Amino acid sequence: MSSAATSRTPESASRSTSQSAPRSDSRSAPRSGSRSAPRTTAQVAAVTTPPPTPPGPSATAPSAPAARRPAVDWRIRFAVLSLIWGFSFLLIKVGTQAYAPLQVTLGRMVFGTAVLAAVLAVRRERMPRGARTWGHLAVAAFLLNALPFTLFAYAELTIPSTLAGICNATTPLWGMVLSIVALSEDRPTRRRVAGLGIGFAGVLTVLGAWQGFSGQDPAGTAMALVASLSYAVGWVYVRRTLAGTGNSNLAMAGSQLLLGTVQLAVVTPLFTTFPTSFPVLPLLSVLALGALGTGLAFLLQYGLVAEVGPTTATLVTYFIPVIATAAGVMVLGEHLTWNTPVGALVVLVGAALTQSRRRSAGRGTVTARGGADSGKVTPGTNPARQDTARTDMTPQDAAHQDVTPQDAARPAERVTTGACQ
Repeated sequence: MSSAATSRTPESASRSTSQSAPRSDSRSAPRSGSRSAPRTTAQVAAVTTPPPTPPGPSATAPSAPAARRPAVDWRIRFAVLSLIWGFSFLLIKVGTQAYAPLQVTLGRMVFGTAVLAAVLAVRRERMPRGARTWGHLAVAAFLLNALPFTLFAYAELTIPSTLAGICNATTPLWGMVLSIVALSEDRPTRRRVAGLGIGFAGVLTVLGAWQGFSGQDPAGTAMALVASLSYAVGWVYVRRTLAGTGNSNLAMAGSQLLLGTVQLAVVTPLFTTFPTSFPVLPLLSVLALGALGTGLAFLLQYGLVAEVGPTTATLVTYFIPVIATAAGVMVLGEHLTWNTPVGALVVLVGAALTQSRRRSAGRGTVTARGGADSGKVTPGTNPARQDTARTDMTPQDAAHQDVTPQDAARPAERVTTGACQ
């Protein structure tokens, strides 16, 4: 029988092996009542080969969805945001050539609100709840949207758009003053106080104070400066009243713009008459001012802060006066004297000093710019990305008027609503 087995073909030998395998296994394992070859082969394979390596995350469905990388590089979005906000002053100037300042502001708010409302609907964001929250949002909408937008529109009836853009950059200087006067827990450093003085010296340089303010209209200039002051006051208010609401920046910004739109919708008919004509260029300027300068700009800024952090995102502010000045001179043909760009540079240097960061002793992390939460890290946040709440605005705030209460209330999620001039 052994000789017969020796003369078998490989195929028959293979069959013999598969038939004999159950008999050899049955000696050491209970009988299962089945002698199928596939099952026995699997048992042999399990003994003779190691178990396969579990597949990695790439081979199976991910346990947690990874954050999608934006299709457009953040540097491109940064440049677009700078251009949008830099050209906003030009758009106001063009809009007021055919429409009353209140109408320009109302149109801006309507189109900006429409953009954010559409995004809120797509994302199914929940609006804030509670009468108290909505009451504070109404005050914030007045201080941070309705009032400053209107003042800038009226100011540009008599002053060039370049000057309006530079006045807008004084917001952190006003915020610094308010932080000293209104907030006893905010102790400014010598550097920040020096920045305050340098910044206001830059304002006087822009205005040409040594030569009778270079022929600039005092009333228009005052309105532009009061508009910037209004932003700083608004920041103090939202910091004290809307901290920790638990709502998203998008929902708070949309609600704030909605309330501002309602306020202007009530006031505008009382002080203006309905336009008899709708010139295309001014109408497109108002549309762009709202849809781009208020709606899209907020979304761009929100994405930049989320991707690269507030420190990098705030650098957009330093480009805005430059772009506003270039746009006014090149597009509108506004006259530019040497003291305007020099003074603007001094203002930005002063604003940067008022927002200079300090390293907290013994902490090793960069903390607030002199705010009440200096040296503290909010639980559940990334210390490297934290930017504590404060009233003395960052340079970013100087250029953006649609400031959400969430920005002042949430240290680690500070985002301005990109609605700036």
